[in-house]
Amino acid sequence: MRYRTLGRTGIQVSPYALGAMMFGAFGNPDHDDSVRVIRRALDAGINLIDTADVYSAGESEEIVGKAIAGRRDDVVLATKFANPMGEDPNRRGASRRWIITAVERSLRRLGTDYIDLYQYHRPDTETDMEETLSALSDLVRGGKVRTIGTSKLPAADIVEAQWIAERRGLERFRCEQPPYSILDRGIERDVLPVADQSGLPLTHLAMAFAIAHPGVTAAILGPRTMEQLDDLLAGAEVVLTDEILDRVDEIVPPGGDIGRLDMAYNPPAVTRPALRRRPVAERTAA
Repeated sequence: MRYRTLGRTGIQVSPYALGAMMFGAFGNPDHDDSVRVIRRALDAGINLIDTADVYSAGESEEIVGKAIAGRRDDVVLATKFANPMGEDPNRRGASRRWIITAVERSLRRLGTDYIDLYQYHRPDTETDMEETLSALSDLVRGGKVRTIGTSKLPAADIVEAQWIAERRGLERFRCEQPPYSILDRGIERDVLPVADQSGLPLTHLAMAFAIAHPGVTAAILGPRTMEQLDDLLAGAEVVLTDEILDRVDEIVPPGGDIGRLDMAYNPPAVTRPALRRRPVAERTAA
């Protein structure tokens, strides 16, 4: 396995990361089987595991914790916060109040005393970015988190966060985890400034495409079963030629999308009609 540097952190990670979203009630409810899949990935040289508190309501983190017991020092462990963890409106978001609670619960479920990469899962438009970065900076300085990142954060928000961090002397986000694939290339427009013809299985083509971009450190595998993991691992050494990448560009233009993923972030300007429509009274007034 050839390793890459995670941003500028100096942390070495495998070009494929093991996504743990499918372990637990969301996908594979068999804990023992899920543990075997995770350990198989570690044995194959994958050292980056990505999970989140919201995956199966914390069950994914519990499974990951079981799988890495005794091997914690060999794992670069990433998890996330901000998505709802219940009906209580304060059990979500990026406030200091919730971040401090969320990290303690994640640490307990993961069975560890530190998280290598703690990621802001989705934008919280109700919380000031300085509030969020201040809380995360305290976690880094206190040793509970090694470095911080984002997931699905728009480019403008990333720039704002870096500006605030510089002005206020706070920890900076070191990486971003966006949706990116052959069919979902929208981040090439700003965040990252064929199939049969390649002779490759589609899964191998998709993974090789994602890690071919110089702005991508690692692509996340999301297996539910051992068979799915073995299929993905079989393509770990695939390298795409310029000819294949040119064909992908012809089918899906750089920066374009065939169809947005369900988990893709949609800003309030898109999801809230009131922000893109004048009140009826104004529209009908003569």
